[in-house]
Amino acid sequence: RKSLPRCRRINRMLSNESAPPPAFSRSNSQASMDSTSMEDFWCEVESIKESSADGGEEATLLEFKPADEGELEAEWLQDVGLSTLISGAEEEDGQALLSTLTRTQAAAVQKRYNTYTQTLRKKNKHTVRDVRDIFGTSDSSPTFEAVPVPPVPSNGLQLPGQKPVWKAVSSSNCLDCGLDKGSPCVTEELSYEVSFSESITVLPKPQDWPKTQRFKKEDSALPKFIVRKSRFGLTEVGDLSPEDLKKIRYLSLIELTAFYDALGVELKRNRVERVRGRESGLFGVPLNVLLENDQKKVPGIKVPLIFQKLLLKLEETGLETEGILRVPGSASRVKTLHQELEAKFYEDSFDWDQVRNNDAAGLLKMFIRELPSPLFTVEYLPAFVTLVEKISKIKLQLQALHLLIMLLPEANRDTAKAFLQFLKKVVANEGKNKMTLWNVSMIVAPNLFIYKGKRANQQEMQAAATTAHIVRLLIRYQDILWTVPSFLISQVRKMNEAAMANSKKQLMFDRGVRKLLRRKTMDRERPERAEGAVTFPPYPQSDIPEGVIRVYAPLHSKVSMAIQLNSQTKAKDILARFHCENSCGSTQTRRGQTQSLHEVGGNIGQHCLDPDAFMLDVYRANPQAEWVIKPKAS
Repeated sequence: RKSLPRCRRINRMLSNESAPPPAFSRSNSQASMDSTSMEDFWCEVESIKESSADGGEEATLLEFKPADEGELEAEWLQDVGLSTLISGAEEEDGQALLSTLTRTQAAAVQKRYNTYTQTLRKKNKHTVRDVRDIFGTSDSSPTFEAVPVPPVPSNGLQLPGQKPVWKAVSSSNCLDCGLDKGSPCVTEELSYEVSFSESITVLPKPQDWPKTQRFKKEDSALPKFIVRKSRFGLTEVGDLSPEDLKKIRYLSLIELTAFYDALGVELKRNRVERVRGRESGLFGVPLNVLLENDQKKVPGIKVPLIFQKLLLKLEETGLETEGILRVPGSASRVKTLHQELEAKFYEDSFDWDQVRNNDAAGLLKMFIRELPSPLFTVEYLPAFVTLVEKISKIKLQLQALHLLIMLLPEANRDTAKAFLQFLKKVVANEGKNKMTLWNVSMIVAPNLFIYKGKRANQQEMQAAATTAHIVRLLIRYQDILWTVPSFLISQVRKMNEAAMANSKKQLMFDRGVRKLLRRKTMDRERPERAEGAVTFPPYPQSDIPEGVIRVYAPLHSKVSMAIQLNSQTKAKDILARFHCENSCGSTQTRRGQTQSLHEVGGNIGQHCLDPDAFMLDVYRANPQAEWVIKPKAS
């Protein structure tokens, strides 16, 4: 490639310890690799700069706003759904959220609220609520020790006399450790039953932090993680309702903050001035706008059509192309294709047969770079870079990354998932395309994480090896990262229960007021009640016995069935029974739609159940739920 000699000169310059380092030297980085290991990264950076200089891409800057004292804490409280602590309003959602927090999470909230109130007092703005009014403590600054707590079932209820049944679920569906063709890798367990922050028992001391974090590029350097599946199964991000996912995001940010506090690492946050972006077209359009336009053509679509088409083109013809993603296409051809796509894509007149694989890869990377807001939002990226540079244990890095993934907006999450699944396929064809996991990570990192801001050069140099390592974790452990930790689902259930209890109290109060007013009115109009009047209970009594559920299946010929549960009944057993009873069912079922059992209502919005979930446990956790068989949301 044209810029290869120049890339090598840059690498030699950056790795020359005897010469004074340049202003934006890689030696400033807290994390590093040897120069040959990072050559692909710097070549990709050079290629991106040349593409921008040629006018092939529109410059979109993200401005980072300075924060006034106390503003970050106020924004944090709003981001976690606790704006009521700022406004002073007594809202049910905020009270329900506070009632579900663990000790370390409550301490994290209290710490930020203390900072916020102290700042306001200094500025003499207005009276603020005392922290003791919120947490009910006699001391405004209590301490919480980060110690392990007994495992809590993922339903949020402690079921007496019940032992968990574990089933190993590994990340082998992503990129298994067997790919390294070398020494066997280390296997570690991940637990979702207890919050990550509560599980930290030994705090790393700042003097023990590595001055320079060096990453090994071999696949064998990454451990194989095993997630233990409890009796409630595992839950993917798309298995929950949007309302519950919003609460998952609140809790994830609180847990991430508590996690950093427990590790003694500062949780840094970028304050980004949002860029409006284009309102139409393909490239440089915000994901939400792009999806809104695409959904007019394909209702319910979750990943932009142009992004899907680029991925499909590469998966059909480019996975075995040597150097795919690394070897650039022709800059002039990519620019021409870019213009043609903008003009012809939605008219279905674009000729995809003319697109070469390397040019398609160039268009894919251009799409990601030109997003007005990065695919992986930059607000908390510095926080993760800091953690990776200071904490060498990959398990802790993965837990932090897991929580960051939970914070992604829906459009970013779905698009990122499709992209990472494609990258997994690229690495799976390493034998033919010569692209190892580390090669792919180095090429993708500059496109995902180079800041479009005034300090871009300095930041990209400092975070080179770290961002490549982050991409490697994203690709390798992606199946784990899209799974919602069960302790968060437990907290969502508790939060919904608390909100329902508050609503019930308010409803009973309202009913009492209405009843009193109605009685006074009736007393004036009819002072005496007729003898022998018949009264009815306010709610009909259920005729379903304990341990029996009624399952509804709208798409089956037999639309409902009462099923007696026992300790071994799983969700897949109920599905199998319906399939057997409806062997001559509807055409929709015969067409191969994947049917799943859903838990609807009660203390959850909607929850697509794991086929291995034990139904009696789920039923006891949410006895007020309805049970519906329907296609799983794609």
